[in-house]
Amino acid sequence: MEATSRWVPVTAIAPVAWGATYFVTHRFLPADYPLYGAAIRALPAGLLLLLVRRTLPRGSWWWRSLVLGTLNMGAFFALVYLAAQRLPTSIASTTMATSTLVIMLFAWAALSERPRPAHLAGAAVGLGGVCLMLLDGHAAIDPIGVAASVAAMAMSSFGYVLAKKWSADVDVFSLTAWQLIAGGIVLTPLAVAVEGSPPALDGRAIAGFGYVSIIATAAAFAAWFTGLRRLPTGTVGLIGLLNPVTGVLLGTLVAGETLALRQVCGLVLVFAGVLLGQPAAARLIPRRLVLRRSSVEEPADPTPRNDAASPITAPAITAPAFTERSGSR
Repeated sequence: MEATSRWVPVTAIAPVAWGATYFVTHRFLPADYPLYGAAIRALPAGLLLLLVRRTLPRGSWWWRSLVLGTLNMGAFFALVYLAAQRLPTSIASTTMATSTLVIMLFAWAALSERPRPAHLAGAAVGLGGVCLMLLDGHAAIDPIGVAASVAAMAMSSFGYVLAKKWSADVDVFSLTAWQLIAGGIVLTPLAVAVEGSPPALDGRAIAGFGYVSIIATAAAFAAWFTGLRRLPTGTVGLIGLLNPVTGVLLGTLVAGETLALRQVCGLVLVFAGVLLGQPAAARLIPRRLVLRRSSVEEPADPTPRNDAASPITAPAITAPAFTERSGSR
């Protein structure tokens, strides 16, 4: 359990970096270029990781990289960009937070990873916290933006499960690099056909793309796929709830926004949901409760014991054995 828990902070790098992407995109990156923005985000990150590993796909990994790159990178980046343009951040973030449950269902179907009760409870608590933190009932709903956000959430959840299923024999850097490059290759001709000439980038935009591509894509996805390989899918999905939390905290620290009591309560619920699904949380469940229940379900000793002072017989007392079991750790 301790060895598994070490991968939790590594995995958390991804949603924290993604949460900051909302702020960087709105402040520094050019608007109205979702396809170019997604391609510029994917290709440099993939080439950088490819330089680190210097390994090309082999055999079935040529078409697998194309499938995963489209699901997890190419189409996902473009749909998220579109949703961010047409929806308030609160609605887009809440929709993406439902991937916590969706990825568990996909993992159950494709990997036979049945969701644990702690994961389901954590998802319910965390998603409730996200809604409390972000939704105020006044945000405008755009059907196209909602459709884009739901499609991005579903495609990436399925793609993450496929990546976990297929990638046991591939190192994480190569796996991430191949997907990013494939996604960028899919996006580039579409960007030229739909958006025409690429956007002009000033120093702020170049710095913004540097963060989005290197930190929020290359490093973040390498950490994310490492977590998918080392941790249960449900645990990784719950860690993803740190994405909207990061966005809210950045708005408070950088943009000078204030947190209402409702948002503070939402933050607490999200952190509680994330903690419920972590491996270390199992230590908080007293083992003696499980042992007590098992001892209650055991049949009583059928051998009677005669009492010299009374004609009434009573079952044998097993308190010493019960005490020994319930006190074990």
